[in-house]
Amino acid sequence: MQSNRHHIINSTALFMLAIITAQTTACQQPGNDTPQQPIVHSVPEENIGIAIFAGGCFWCTESDFDKVPGVISTTSGFIGGTVANPTYKQVVVGNTGHIEAVRIEYDKSITTYAALLEAFWPTIDPVFKGGQFCDIGPQYRSAIFYLNPEQQALAAASKAALEASGRFEQPIATEILPATQFYSAEEYHQDYYLKNPLRYTFYRSNCGRDDRLQQLWEDEH
Repeated sequence: MQSNRHHIINSTALFMLAIITAQTTACQQPGNDTPQQPIVHSVPEENIGIAIFAGGCFWCTESDFDKVPGVISTTSGFIGGTVANPTYKQVVVGNTGHIEAVRIEYDKSITTYAALLEAFWPTIDPVFKGGQFCDIGPQYRSAIFYLNPEQQALAAASKAALEASGRFEQPIATEILPATQFYSAEEYHQDYYLKNPLRYTFYRSNCGRDDRLQQLWEDEH
């Protein structure tokens, strides 16, 4: 199923052309906004932990996690599918089995995997099965990919605690899955919110992501 992300951009092409001179298909073309520069951290290798989360549009998940203290770097990519070295154009159709996800490197001396789980939940709609926000399809569903039994146990406990909290009447749809091969997305997707701030802000606003998050997690935002 084609992402609604494209429909939002294409249906408002005249508006976009008025503020930026670029292609209107935000996900398929590199932008030409004035880019910001990502912050580079230097951390000893033994202090680096890895986590993988899927929260719909990987531009947004990457942006959200870059704000979390202790996160060193984020990489947008694809995981969970059956096709080797998938391209964005293959994944977006929804036939490869992959999910848009973000691979996170974090400083274990500053934060923990449990803390990243707590940071993850308020960035998603955990009761929506069909994707996330305006992006519809299995390639946009929310998931936690564990890399070892400890992460699996922590993820399961975190999900169970959310279910037991009574915050939501519907069951938590976010899946907990074993990590498979993670493939980095094309370079123009990396740090998209920094490279193309106007396009990114326009997409995120029109997707209704923050409005829905405010509704779901009012006390967290």
